[in-house]
Amino acid sequence: MGSSLVGSLYILDEPSIGLHASDTQKLINVLHSLRDLGNTVIVVEHDEQIIKKADYIIDLGKEAGVNGGEIIFNGTYKNLIKSKESYTSLYINNKIKITTLNNRAIGKKKLELKGAFENNLKSIDISIPLKCLTVVTGVSGSGKSSLIEKTLYPALLNKLGIYAKKPGKFLSISGENYIEKIEFVNQKPIGKSSRSNPATYLKIYDDIRCLFANTKLSVIKGYKPKHFSFNVTGGRCENCEGEGEVKIEMQFMADVNLECDICNGTRFKKEILEVEIDKKNINDILNMSVIEAFDFFTSISQNKLAKKLTPLLDVGLEYIKLGQSSSTLSGGEAQRVKLAYFLSKSNNHTNTLFIFDEPTTGLHFHDVNKLVKSFEALLNLGNSIIVIEHNLEIIKCADYIIDLGPSGGEKGGEIVFSGPAKEILNNNKSLTASFLKDKL
Repeated sequence: MGSSLVGSLYILDEPSIGLHASDTQKLINVLHSLRDLGNTVIVVEHDEQIIKKADYIIDLGKEAGVNGGEIIFNGTYKNLIKSKESYTSLYINNKIKITTLNNRAIGKKKLELKGAFENNLKSIDISIPLKCLTVVTGVSGSGKSSLIEKTLYPALLNKLGIYAKKPGKFLSISGENYIEKIEFVNQKPIGKSSRSNPATYLKIYDDIRCLFANTKLSVIKGYKPKHFSFNVTGGRCENCEGEGEVKIEMQFMADVNLECDICNGTRFKKEILEVEIDKKNINDILNMSVIEAFDFFTSISQNKLAKKLTPLLDVGLEYIKLGQSSSTLSGGEAQRVKLAYFLSKSNNHTNTLFIFDEPTTGLHFHDVNKLVKSFEALLNLGNSIIVIEHNLEIIKCADYIIDLGPSGGEKGGEIVFSGPAKEILNNNKSLTASFLKDKL
C-alpha cells in the first residue's frame, strides 16, 4: 500500500478484521489515498464505516447459501439506504435493530485478577462480574489478548486443576470457585482431521448413520452404522480411505489433491450409496446445506434430527454443508460451529465461563443479530461470557466493559475504563466511548 503504484487493482478481503473503530478510520484514509492515486480498490467488507465511505456498493443476498447469491443492490451509498430489500440498508437505517440484551444486575460474584503485567500490561487489576456479558475492548495492540487469552484463561485453568500452559505474569487471582467449567471459543479449526465436519462435531452424524442402518435394504444386506462411516473400514472407499480425494506427492512442488477416481469424491462404496431414504443416499445428505437438511428431516418426520440442527441455524450457519470438511471453514465459521455445539449441550453447560475471541469476524449485521441471541441463550442458562471484541454492535450489548489503552504497544496496557456499559459514555479518555455514542 505504500508503494505508490498507479493504475493497479487492489482486492482486499475484510481488511477491518481485528481493527478498532479508530483504526478502521485510518484504514479508510489509506484506501481513499490508493483510489486518489488512480488505482481501483475492491473491498469485501461488513464494516459499517467502510460501507458508508464507499463510492460504489454491490450488496449480495438476500440470505445466505441456497437463499443467497443474488445482487440485491448496486449503486451509491445514498441510494443503498433507500433500498427496502437489502439487509445492509435495513440495519444501517435501524429498520431492523440488533437489540441489546436484557440488562443484568451486576452481582457480587466476580473474578479478580491483580497485578497483570504480561507484555505491555502495566500491572493492572481487573474485576469481572459473573452471570453477565463482559466485553473487553481497546485499540489494536492495547493488551486485550495479553490480559484475557495469555493471562486470565490459563490462570483460571490452573486454579481449576486443569493442566495448561504457563499463564502470563500476574500477582493473584480469585473467584474461580464461582465457576465450574471454562471454555475458550476461538477460531481454530474444529476437529483434528480433514474428515471432521459440522455433522461429526455436533454428534449428528451418529444419528444419521443409525437412520440409514435401519432401512430395509441395510437390514437385508447386514449393514450396520459403521458401514456409513468414512472413518472406519466397511462401507467407505478404501482407495481414498473415506477422504473423497487422494494426495499426489510431488517431489519438487507442493502436493496435489485430486478427486478419487474410484468413488468420484463420494467417499463410499457403490453398494453403500444404493441405500436411500426418500431417494437420498448418505452422500446426498452430507452435501446438503444445514437448512436443506433441516427441511429434509422435517419432511420425513425425523424431528429429533431436525431439532439437533437448530443450533446451527440459530448461529447463522444455515448455508454450510453437513459434511463440509473442517479445513474449508473460515475461522469465524469454526467458532460459530463450536458455539452451536455448546447450545446443543445446554444441559451440560451451566455455571460455565465462556471466553470468545472476536466472534463477529466475517459477520454481517444480520449474523451479529443471531450471535447476540445465542449469547442471550447461554446467559439465561446461568453462564458467564467474556468477549474480546471491536464490533460496536456487540459492545453496546455489554453489561460490563473493560476498555484498555489509551493506545497500542508501549502506550497501551492500562485500564481506560472498567464498569457498567452505560457509564462508559461519560469517559472522555476512551476512544471506544467516542465511537459508541453514535450507536447508543
